[in-house]
Amino acid sequence: MPRRPMIRRVTLEEVARTAGVSRATVSRVVNGVTSVDENIRAAVEEAISTTGYLPNLAARSLVTRRADAVALVLPDEDRILGDPFFGRVVRGVMTVTAPAGLHLVLTTTGIGTGDQVVSDLKRGRLDGVILVHTSPDDALPGRLLDSHYPVVLSARPPSPLPITYVDVHQTAGASLAAHHLHRAGRTRLATIAGPQDTPAGQDRLRGFLDAVGTGVPWVEAGFTLRSGEEAMARLLATHPEVDGVFIASDLMARGALPVLRRAGLRVPEDVAIVGFDDSSAALDCDPPLTTVRQPTEEMAAEMARLLLRQIDHPDTPVAAVIFQPTLVVRHSA
Repeated sequence: MPRRPMIRRVTLEEVARTAGVSRATVSRVVNGVTSVDENIRAAVEEAISTTGYLPNLAARSLVTRRADAVALVLPDEDRILGDPFFGRVVRGVMTVTAPAGLHLVLTTTGIGTGDQVVSDLKRGRLDGVILVHTSPDDALPGRLLDSHYPVVLSARPPSPLPITYVDVHQTAGASLAAHHLHRAGRTRLATIAGPQDTPAGQDRLRGFLDAVGTGVPWVEAGFTLRSGEEAMARLLATHPEVDGVFIASDLMARGALPVLRRAGLRVPEDVAIVGFDDSSAALDCDPPLTTVRQPTEEMAAEMARLLLRQIDHPDTPVAAVIFQPTLVVRHSA
């Protein structure tokens, strides 16, 4: 049986000769030391690319005491498989982690997830965690803070915590929807709100009611297609006169539109609809959905940058980064 050819590893010395620097300088670049001159760093990185050098990750981890891996904790599988929002989050995070040479470990909430994440951090298998849409009773954010592990949350925490997070200005987005419906001449407004045990659900409802008045009818749904369908049926049963509805997510709006059609109502002629997210679900709607855009990929990338900053500089102060929403006008309103 023929022998496999030996694969020779490129050494640090070869990279150093190609770059015209010392072996120690190449080692500092490979290990992420930030004090290296940018011109020298560029020369070393070019030499790494030219020679095909691959770092010994096990040895590197002994020097840096880093796993070069971060976890992205998403909601349960039923939600992430049905909602395009979460795919956009993954793409945004990877625009930062991949160039940094970090492994992205995807996991979903469920029994034992928190224990596994904490265990992996303690054992040095992870450097930090990005948490997406934790529930109000989720103890994981507090456990990570108490243990001083790097962590970033994808939205305002459900209860006050000294934790770094990234969010969109939810109330301002809902206000954009309200003003657009008013400008369209709609006077009998209503809203299908998101779950009221989440900050996003609360803030989008509050922003809309602050703009149009607290007497406006609203029903609660669950940020899913099916819940949007059921909520629209309930709304029409009690308020068939509505002519403009703000729906707190595009996925819920996609579920709600067929209910209007079955009731003999045209969109936007009889009922104008505005969603929230500007996800692919908005384009899948018939007609295409006017919606409030949150820059999901940019927000996710910022979460990753904030996490890497905490990993590199553990004394980094807690931060809240709030992105501004915009209105994308299509054909539903």
